[in-house]
Amino acid sequence: MIEISTSAATTTLTIAGDLDLAERDQFPEITARVVGLRRQLLVIDMCRVTFMDSTGAAFLISLADSGRKRGGATVLRGADPRDLFVLEVCGALDMFRIDAEHDCGDSVATSAFQRPDA
Repeated sequence: MIEISTSAATTTLTIAGDLDLAERDQFPEITARVVGLRRQLLVIDMCRVTFMDSTGAAFLISLADSGRKRGGATVLRGADPRDLFVLEVCGALDMFRIDAEHDCGDSVATSAFQRPDA
């Protein structure tokens, strides 16, 4: 599940569940909606992501690239080290600001996976 919310300067994408090949059909529509909002800051909340593969990484990279072309920034909030590793392997980790201070708090995982710090 992917939800989009906005404020005056920020678009927040909240992702729950898997971000992978099985979800790719919704990526073009979400990308178009986010890009159309034209906010300078995109925050991607990954607190409830249970799995991300290279298809999910490509989706995040395309969002960051679109924002960068407009002079904006993309922040990853609550990203698990394994998700950051996927982006690093793709050579794209430097496209994102990492919110290392965020505490996912009471986010409920959508599977049996529990983060070590939860």
